[in-house]
Amino acid sequence: MKLVSYNVQYGLGKDGRYDLARIAGEIEDADIIALQEVERFWKRSGMVDQPAELARHLPDFHWVYGANLDIDASYPGDGGNPVHRRRQFGTMILCRMPIISTRNFPLPKLGAVNQHSIQQGALEVVIDTPKAGPLRVYSLLLSHLSPDTRLPQIDALLDIDRRAADEGGAWCGSHPDPKSGWTEGDVPPMPNAALLMGDFNFEPQDEEYCRLVGPWSRQYGRVTPLSGFVDAWVTAGHGEREGVTSKDGKRIDYIFASSSLANRIRTAWIDRDAKGSDHQPFWCSMDL
Repeated sequence: MKLVSYNVQYGLGKDGRYDLARIAGEIEDADIIALQEVERFWKRSGMVDQPAELARHLPDFHWVYGANLDIDASYPGDGGNPVHRRRQFGTMILCRMPIISTRNFPLPKLGAVNQHSIQQGALEVVIDTPKAGPLRVYSLLLSHLSPDTRLPQIDALLDIDRRAADEGGAWCGSHPDPKSGWTEGDVPPMPNAALLMGDFNFEPQDEEYCRLVGPWSRQYGRVTPLSGFVDAWVTAGHGEREGVTSKDGKRIDYIFASSSLANRIRTAWIDRDAKGSDHQPFWCSMDL
């Protein structure tokens, strides 16, 4: 199964053109797609409902969108009544398999005075893979400002991961009145295994990376906890300091997998030819 994480920069390509069809063409061969910087009804990108437009270009996929920045963009209609519309900025997940359930978690935000600080979040879906069974997948974008703004976000992600299985699926347990309809369908799963896919805005030498995949030992290399995450790029055979996914020559886009999934990672690559954004799509193949 092929997975791709792509910060699409709201469709703005290296040539200065907004082109969502180009974005879709660059990722259409994937089975699971995690997108960041997807927006709705912004003037800069032509007031387009980008999630709907991307879904139109990728009709074989189930999809969900998670708005993190969400601001009023309504306007008066012909009769004077408001036309409801939200200016949104967030993440998106598309999957060839049905998306059983979804949640969107706001991440800690610093109230900055002089820098542009926006609300970020982690969009979660639960899917049932053919070989690995139920799996949580997240699409996320961390703060671009500093390690001090990202580390609380990393801690929040780790807490979300630790709590997930104990919290249970979108609904769980019995109901005193089974005929009321609250327990329609099977109990949705909330599995232990997870994938964190996105633009993390840090490099492998940074503290945030260590917080996710474990400390570095001069003698033994990376020491990953059993309950931690592995970097799919490294697990597939590449060096931590290798690879470039951003315009400034850094590797800041990742797919982190629960350590229990490490033996399912097969290959990983960066699409260096993609032109649809100021980031490069990061791909990996997994036995899912």
